[in-house]
Parts: sequence; structure tokens; C-alpha cells
Amino acid sequence: MDFEAVIGIEVHAHLNTNSKLFCSCSTEFAAEPNHHVCPVCLGFPGTLPVLNGKAIQHVIKTSLAMHCETPPMSRFARKNYYYPDLPKAYQISQYELPIGINGYLEVQAGGKWKKIRIHRIHLEEDAGKLVHEEGGTGSCVDYNRTGIPLMEIVTEADVKTSEEAVAYLTALRTILQYLGVCEGNMEKGEMRCEPNISVMQVGSKEWGTKTELKNLNSFRAVQRGIDYEISRQIEAIENGERIVQETRRWDDASQTTQTMRSKEQAHDYRYFPDPDLVPVEVDAAIIERIRSEVPELPYERMLRFIEQYELPEYDAGVLTALKPLADYYEKVVSLFGDAKQASNWIMTELLGSLNEKGLSISDCPVAAEDFAGLLEIIRKGTINARTGKDVFKEMFVSGMSAEALIKEKNLVQVSDEGEIAAVVDRVIAENPGPVEDFRNGKEKAIGFLVGQIMKQTQGKANPAVANKLLKDKLG
Repeated sequence: MDFEAVIGIEVHAHLNTNSKLFCSCSTEFAAEPNHHVCPVCLGFPGTLPVLNGKAIQHVIKTSLAMHCETPPMSRFARKNYYYPDLPKAYQISQYELPIGINGYLEVQAGGKWKKIRIHRIHLEEDAGKLVHEEGGTGSCVDYNRTGIPLMEIVTEADVKTSEEAVAYLTALRTILQYLGVCEGNMEKGEMRCEPNISVMQVGSKEWGTKTELKNLNSFRAVQRGIDYEISRQIEAIENGERIVQETRRWDDASQTTQTMRSKEQAHDYRYFPDPDLVPVEVDAAIIERIRSEVPELPYERMLRFIEQYELPEYDAGVLTALKPLADYYEKVVSLFGDAKQASNWIMTELLGSLNEKGLSISDCPVAAEDFAGLLEIIRKGTINARTGKDVFKEMFVSGMSAEALIKEKNLVQVSDEGEIAAVVDRVIAENPGPVEDFRNGKEKAIGFLVGQIMKQTQGKANPAVANKLLKDKLG
């Protein structure tokens, strides 16, 4: 039988706020366990929550960027369940009245564009964190994370493959970073993904029983977890087994999904409006103000780069994948002018060095002004491109400007024909084989000879001048 997958995706994103959702405790990451807590986020009797307005604004901004409707009123509810990292034994969340509904996000997967519909975007508080001791001797609870503002984004079941899922998550994280509402660092738990997966026969109108993969914290885990779960369900159905609605986890060591618990239904949580929080009403003028704060988003910026800078789609896509990188590129172009040359150098030399050192563009030791200065020096012929790459590597390590490094190491390019001619004569005399090859029509031999000239001049010779003199002397 032929099967197809039906996948919906829930994403939980920590919002960039200085304080928690209902108290003034810090949201600082990696603090000492249980140091950012208070009676409110620990659920002490008699305490009352006070809503963080910045978190509401972040969710509204995200909803607008995702083409959602923003109803005039939303409301918080109590989601009741017991778990050791949930001190109140309920979570303050939103149920029937979320902040954003009926949106969409267009993503590119498999060379095609696809619209993934957004069912809802709502706000809730995060739970704490269980830290399990080695050897299974016990578990500790860190409540620092309890109460941190958590935005949940839920898609319709429009995703069909793991490739589409990763494309959606990549696009979503980029948008959240552009908006400045979430850093999206999955390793820190700032963005967690929970796909709901089922399979059905091709052509069927009835969906299969779904399973949920819990708290996947990398795109690789998402892809492998979805692929495994699809295969597992298909194999089970073909063997006459029944799929159970349950929550499963991805085990990276065995590359399999494992049962965690049976999947709860909404009525299991006994949702009811939180009596300590009034409904949230947002004035239309406030929504329009937030709308005006939504920046140019990745897809629109990519299209502008293609049109304004005449870049290939691939270059534009790479350069706009991260807002700081796109900002860096535009700063370099504004100073240097040659958009394609700047793109080439940033995509090869800059990104290569950042990846090698494990740094982000925000940590780049070479300022955009210094990068543009290096490109301008190469364009003027002060140094050649080959030397320029070496200079950039030195800039990346030392933080010095290109001009200072060139002066310190005496790297100024030699363009004087008389000076280069003497080296050309010497190279011709020392390499009779390649010289004869060139005279016999092997054009590639000229590259070897130019390389020898560059070697003997320590990379200072102007390659164009060296090439011209060689061809003149060799007839």
C-alpha cells in the first residue's frame, strides 16, 4: 500500500523579555539553579500574577508577521496537570481565546514554494527543568525557567515530509530573529519543536492516529525523528498492528523514537479561565503601532537583494538568512559599492572563517568598515586578491585593519614591469618544460608559470602584469 504522512507542528519559543511572564524574576540563562525564583513563580499560596506587557507585544508582532488575525480580546486559562517541575500543579496558558489565529508562512522545500497554515499563536508560562542524576539515583528540579514567557505557534496539518518540516522551522526561526522576539537557540531550549505525525493511505480522507514527538531541540533531530516515526507507523500498519495515540521522545543514541506516555486530550487538562487574570483587550491603535515596528522580513529582503543588488537567488538567500549578516552585507556594500564582489568575499572568506572558529556574525572580529576597506584596497591594486585573502585571515585573528597589516608586513603589490620582467626571465629559464608546453599550445601551462612568479615575489607581483609579460616573452 502507498502511504502519505500528515504532520502538524507545535513550536515553543522563549520570548526576549528581561523578566518572567507574571513576576519580576530575571529570565537570564544558565544562572545558578533556583536563583531566579520568587513566591509568584513558585506558586506560593496568596500570590497573584501580574502580566508582562512586553510579552503580549512580542506575540502580537509575531502574529502580524505570520499574517494572522489578531482578535480584539484574548484570555488566559489554567491548564491543570501535575509534574514535578510545575510548582502550581497547573500552567497559565491560553485556550479558546489566543492572540493570533488563521495565519500562514510560505516556505521553500524541494525546489517548490508551499504555504503552511498557522492555526493559532498563543502565550503561556514555561515549566521548570528536571535534572536527572547519573546512574538513575535521583532527580533535581531547577525552577529558574518556571514562568518564562513562552510563545506557542501551532500549524495546521499541512506538512507532508521531514524536509518541509525543517524548511518551515528554518523560516520560522529566521522570522523570530528578525523580529527580535526570540533568539531561536535550540541548544539552549529557546526554541523547541513538537511534531504531530500520522500516516494514511494515499487517497484516503480519514487521517490515521497521530503520535507526538516531544521537545526536539535540533533540526537534525526533527528530520530524523519524523522520518523514523513515519517508517515505524507504516510498518506497524502493514503488520496489522494498531497505532496508539501517545507522546514519544527521540533517542539520539539508538536513532529511534521511544514511548513516554499516552497522549492527553484537551478535556484531560480541565481548562477554565484563570480567575486571577482579566481578559486582555488590545486597542486597534496599539496593533497598528506594533505593525509599524515589524521590520523587512527575510523573504522580502531576499527579493530586494535580488532586484537592488542584482544578486543570484542563492546569494541573496544566504545573505538574508540571518538579520545581522544581511545588515553586515548592506553596510559593506554602502561603503564599497560592488555588490557582487562583496557577496563573493562575505560568502567565502567571512563565513568560512566564522564557521571554522565556531563564531556567529555578531561575534565577527572584523568590522564591516574594515572589510569594505580591504575590498577597496584590492580594487585599487595595492594588493592582489590572493594576498587579500591572507590579509583577511590576519585581520580575523588580530583585529587590525587591512591598511595597518599591509604596511606592517610590506605586502604592497608590485606592478612595475621592469621589476617583474626580471623575475619572468628567471622563471622562463628555470622551467623549460612548461615553457615548451605553452609554446606547443597548452594554455594551462601559463598558470603554472604565473604561480612560480607569484611564489618568487612572495605574492606581491601583479598577476595581470605577470601574465602579460609572460605571453609577450613566449611569443
